[in-house]
Amino acid sequence: MTNYPLNIKNSGLSIYDPISPKDPFLYIPTNELEYILSNSIVGLSLAGLPLRTRSKFVKQKLCTALGYPIPNSFKKTQPRFVGQNFDVYTQKSLNVQIWNEDIDDNRRYIFLHINDNDVITSVRIITGYQLVKFDHTGTLTQKFQARMQAYHHNICSLKDSITINNWIATDKTTHLSRVNPNDYPHRSQLLRIKEIYSRLLPIVGTSISYLNATQERNRGAKLHAMICKHLGYTIYEDNGTYPDIFNQLLEVKLQTSPTIDLGLHSPVDGTAIVSIDSTTFYSKDIRYAIFNGEVIGDRVYLKNLYLVTGEDFSNYFPLFRGNETNKKLQIPLPTNFFD
Repeated sequence: MTNYPLNIKNSGLSIYDPISPKDPFLYIPTNELEYILSNSIVGLSLAGLPLRTRSKFVKQKLCTALGYPIPNSFKKTQPRFVGQNFDVYTQKSLNVQIWNEDIDDNRRYIFLHINDNDVITSVRIITGYQLVKFDHTGTLTQKFQARMQAYHHNICSLKDSITINNWIATDKTTHLSRVNPNDYPHRSQLLRIKEIYSRLLPIVGTSISYLNATQERNRGAKLHAMICKHLGYTIYEDNGTYPDIFNQLLEVKLQTSPTIDLGLHSPVDGTAIVSIDSTTFYSKDIRYAIFNGEVIGDRVYLKNLYLVTGEDFSNYFPLFRGNETNKKLQIPLPTNFFD
C-alpha cells in the first residue's frame, strides 16, 4: 500500500503545488483520501473555536494528516488545496454553501460532519460531478458586505433622509407600547433618527451572553429583543423581515468581526423597500443600528453604537468594491448523506 502522506512529506511540496491526478505516488485517490482523513480527523473536537479559527484549525489538521507543511497563512485559492484538488466543508447541517464560484465537476469536495458537541463524526468525499446533482436551482444568491470600522465614540447621523424627514408627522414623544415592531411604518409612529439614538444609547456598556462561536444568529436575536424594549415596544418580534424592525425602518447589526454582512440589500443599491401612502422608501432611507461588540470570556460587551442612515452608511463603513458582493450557492445534501 502506498504511503501517500510520507511521500508528500518527503517531496517538500506545499498544498499549492499542483500534482497530476496520474501521479501514482503523490496524488491520493479519493477512496484512499477518505480513509486517511477518517482515521486522522474523526473524533477531533472543534468546541469553543470561533468560525474563522475553526476553518483554519481544520485545514491545519488536514495538512498534518496528508504530510503537507502547514503554511503561515492559507491563501484564498480555488480550490483551497490545489495539489490534491479539493475543498473542505465542516457541516453541522445538510445545507452546503459554496461562495463566489460554480461547482467544478472535477474538483473533490470533502465534507466533515460535526455533531451537536462540535466533534467531527464522519468524512465523506464526492466530486463536483456528483455534488451538482443535488443542486436543483443553480442560482447564486447575492450578498452585500462592508468593512467594519471600530470608532472610539458613538455615532449618529445628523438627520434622516429627506424622504423620512418630510414624511414624519410629529416631533412629539411617540409611545410604541401598543405597536408591533414589524407593523408597517406609520407617520405618527416613526421616530426620527436622533430619537432612536437617544433610546438605544443606554444599551452601550451592557453585555449579552456569547453562547458559543456558532451562535451568531442567537446573539443577534438577544440584541434585537433589547432594542425592541428600549424603543418602547412591549413585545419582541422578529420574522426575518428587512429591515429588522420594520416599523422604524431600522436594520440591526451586532459586530464582533471585521466584515458587516448586509445580506441581499445594500444601502446604496437604490432598491425600493416599501411604498406607503404614495411615498416610496428606498435603501438609502433605512437606518442602520450597528453595535460594536467585544467578546470577553462568555460575554459580548456592547462598546459603541453607530446609528447611520443608508445615505451616510458608506461614509463610515466602506462597501466592498470590485467584489462588492459575495454570492453563495446553497445545496441541500440528502438526509442519508453521512450514513
